[in-house]
Amino acid sequence: MWKSDTDINQVIELRLKPNVYFGFGAINKMDEAAKDMKSKGIDKILVVSGRNAYKSSGAWDVIEKALKNNNIEYLNYAEVTPNPTADAVDAAAKLGREFGAKAVMGIGGGSPIDAAKSAAIILANEGVSARDIYQFKFIPEKAVPIIAVNLTHGTGTETNRFAVVTIPETHYKPAIAYDCIYPSYSFDDPGLMMNLSLEQTIYVSIDAVNHSVEAATTKVASPYSISTAKECIELVAKYLPVINKDPQNKEARYFLLYASILGGVSFDNGLLHFTHALEHPLSGVKPKLAHGLGLAMILPAVIKYIYPAKAKTLASLFQSIIPDLKGTPDEAEYAAKKVEEWLFSVGITKKLQDEGFSEADIDNLVNLTFETPSLSGLLAIAPVEGSKDTVKSIFKESLKPYGA
Repeated sequence: MWKSDTDINQVIELRLKPNVYFGFGAINKMDEAAKDMKSKGIDKILVVSGRNAYKSSGAWDVIEKALKNNNIEYLNYAEVTPNPTADAVDAAAKLGREFGAKAVMGIGGGSPIDAAKSAAIILANEGVSARDIYQFKFIPEKAVPIIAVNLTHGTGTETNRFAVVTIPETHYKPAIAYDCIYPSYSFDDPGLMMNLSLEQTIYVSIDAVNHSVEAATTKVASPYSISTAKECIELVAKYLPVINKDPQNKEARYFLLYASILGGVSFDNGLLHFTHALEHPLSGVKPKLAHGLGLAMILPAVIKYIYPAKAKTLASLFQSIIPDLKGTPDEAEYAAKKVEEWLFSVGITKKLQDEGFSEADIDNLVNLTFETPSLSGLLAIAPVEGSKDTVKSIFKESLKPYGA
């Protein structure tokens, strides 16, 4: 059905990198990667992580052994928090520069890996700060090599050229996309994710769904971004309920991680629009807000507003969740409500008002959406006009459930 939305005369660019080690035991390929790094003259690495997951997941035991076996020295900056700040990136990069690091390894979810990517730019470009990068005062063409060890099945950052960092004093949460921050080595081992909390599992899985919905419906979407998006959503729809019942189900962990990879590849090709553009102000204002939760709370309203322009594509994407969609523009509100019902069924029952937002906050959120560097670029490729009125309506309709 989605194929009829495709402009066959549009010339597109298919991004098919980087290589990713994927599957149970993938982390054991680290020794092979370390040997390759050492052969290229990398003998010191800055490791960027949060405080606990890099160890509790079991990843660090394997990584440390591989680095030591190959005589690669390391220094760990283990202070990255969710929604990492420019200050944290600068602090990590300072340590790395003083240490003489020739590469950066990010271990964790999107936050540590994005911070690692950002630090890798700074290490390759003397005199540059994170604020320079994220306020677009500096456009990088190089970074030191990046190793991404992913510990969640939602981010997709280990597969692509994107990174996000918060500038706390402005509440800006810009995104960057540069070829120089594609990881040189990526590891996606579902065995490292078996102990993810159920709440985090749900949030990161919905992040992958949002990557897919947006990448399949931008103005630059391609058959590749759409087909990978469709497969991602079908896998999450099938396996997230399994994890809800049995968090230790290995097959479900495997395919949720594969779905995340597909989502990351999808948005590397098709890019993003409304949902991420509007979520970044939410977690910019409230840094403790989980990114996946923020996305989930506004996704139904986004569906409602973009459905008329991409009805056939969205009906195809959600076929496994809403099988009676016909792909006609008049289904917009029905599709939005059904997506919200599905989100509630997998465990996300919160809306913006439950996280402390009210109508009084909406004007500020709208302003941040249009003021934050990079977000206007996302709005510009949305399938419908990214006007202030539309953005305001999406925020307003996301305050509480439809029908409440």
